[in-house]
Amino acid sequence: MTTRTFKPTLTKDELNELEAETYNGNIHIVNTEEEAKAACSNLMKQKIVGFDTETRPSFTKGETHHVALMQISDSTDCYLFRLNLIGMPKCVASFLKSKKVKKIGLSTKDDFRALSQIKEDLKPDNFIELQNYVTTFGIEEKSLSKIYAIVFGKRISKGQRLSNWEAEELSAKQQLYAALDAYATRQIFIELEGITE
Repeated sequence: MTTRTFKPTLTKDELNELEAETYNGNIHIVNTEEEAKAACSNLMKQKIVGFDTETRPSFTKGETHHVALMQISDSTDCYLFRLNLIGMPKCVASFLKSKKVKKIGLSTKDDFRALSQIKEDLKPDNFIELQNYVTTFGIEEKSLSKIYAIVFGKRISKGQRLSNWEAEELSAKQQLYAALDAYATRQIFIELEGITE
């Protein structure tokens, strides 16, 4: 079996010329521990999921925030865990540590460091780091938007990245942005692995 190779890099201009990708799956906002249990029950039935987090941006020197949102996506549904409201429920920590489900993320070391501020003894397992994984295919880019563009020829808008992820209610744009990021990590892996669903 020969490994597919892709264009190693992409310029900002090339990226901006691409058609924007949209998320068309189902979005579930997880605001309570009970909702988290139901979400984790569904996610534990999956073989591969996409993973990402969002943190409220800081515009003041020395000010930091905890992870506000954790997104986990399967092929049709994305669960948005509002960690700023529910903390790290036991079921969520157990899911992140599960060896049964393969989890695909990008810059996961940063995510794990940030999540450990919410739960100190968190030891995530069975994660694939996309930044390392894509190098096998000749891709040198490190950002999700550029990796996705190289693989699928579509652009992921980053317009909501610096929005308030601790807002009382997440806007429709925030929800779609967050869901697409988690979904995209999974789709890149599925595509490169040649998995048929």
